[in-house]
Amino acid sequence: MKDKLIKTISDKRIIIAIYILFALGASVQSLIGTKTYHDGGIVYNRYNNYTIFEKSFEHLKNQQDLYVLYPEEHWDLYKYTPTFSVFFACFNILPDWLGLSLWNLLNALVLLFAIYYLPRLSLYQKGLILLIVLIELMTSMQNQQSNALIAGLIVLSFGLLERDKSFWATLCIVFSVFIKLFGLVGFALFLFYPKKWRSALYALFWTGLLLILPLIFVDFEQYTRLFNSYLNLLANDHDASYGYSVMGWLNSWFAIDINKNIVVATGALIFLLPFYKIKMYGEYTFKYLIMSSILIWIVIFNHKAESPTFILAMTGVALWFIQCKKTKLNIILFVTAFILTTLSPTDIFPRYLREEFVKPYVLKAFPCILIWIKIIYDTLILKEERPLPTARALKQIVN
Repeated sequence: MKDKLIKTISDKRIIIAIYILFALGASVQSLIGTKTYHDGGIVYNRYNNYTIFEKSFEHLKNQQDLYVLYPEEHWDLYKYTPTFSVFFACFNILPDWLGLSLWNLLNALVLLFAIYYLPRLSLYQKGLILLIVLIELMTSMQNQQSNALIAGLIVLSFGLLERDKSFWATLCIVFSVFIKLFGLVGFALFLFYPKKWRSALYALFWTGLLLILPLIFVDFEQYTRLFNSYLNLLANDHDASYGYSVMGWLNSWFAIDINKNIVVATGALIFLLPFYKIKMYGEYTFKYLIMSSILIWIVIFNHKAESPTFILAMTGVALWFIQCKKTKLNIILFVTAFILTTLSPTDIFPRYLREEFVKPYVLKAFPCILIWIKIIYDTLILKEERPLPTARALKQIVN
């Protein structure tokens, strides 16, 4: 039975089929029915976030402000860069049922490909990672979010860097930044690889290319107005909430109301602690742990983190758990994360516990915070891997 289970999880075709079915299932679910956001409000479709993305290209093309409300079309604001709206040009010409399905498939399959592209992991380990994050992926796709795509781009950049393909690795990170700014943290990975100046030039090239992309559809004056509007949105958005984050945890548990910038700066300093171990920069395990740390950090220190964002954090958790020593502490941390982070928003979890404890006390984020601290600790105590003895050394040992 155990061997059959391992064989099933190791079968790439089965995992791919599961991911495609889940992506299409999330799309069908979103396409059925309507939704209102308050009593007596406008009736919208159930794929509101996709509509926001898809309509943003129309607004760009029509010389409209991307960062104001369009209540006759969708609920809430567009909160991404002008470049990301250009990305939806191809979706804008498709019927919603097809565009939404392709969008969810893109998110699911980029993450899947990124995990399978990782070196030094067995097919079983990769399949297990993909199954661990499947429920979080479904949550993200049910909300038509871009978080799985960002997670995939960060993981893929690591796989590309390990194969000395920094040109494409920089594209992955730069594109993630043009989706959501927290992708900037992914550039930390480039510190561990040679030819940093080359990577910096590649990053500048991709940044310049993606930056000017909207100019195909708007003139420079309109583009400047759009960017000012975008920056104004970010400035006003910063004070809006705590989210499922370290800030939210500190506030709900200890009634501590610290300036968010101070919390983020402290988190950045803790994140950077392992970087003093320059001798470890060439060690695969060290770099792998830092990648896991990045995926969790950009969620737990994001004051706007919500449930669909945690596909990023749980990808980091899954990557860490697959490679870590299976001590009692590590197993307890992982199981707690799977229950509170992954299962708590689902119907499997009792509604009373979710509403009375999980949400008010930010319990969805809490296990990820603990695991992130554990990852930092693991990187700090990690020792340099000893090279395998040469044939001459082995001969001397035998003699």
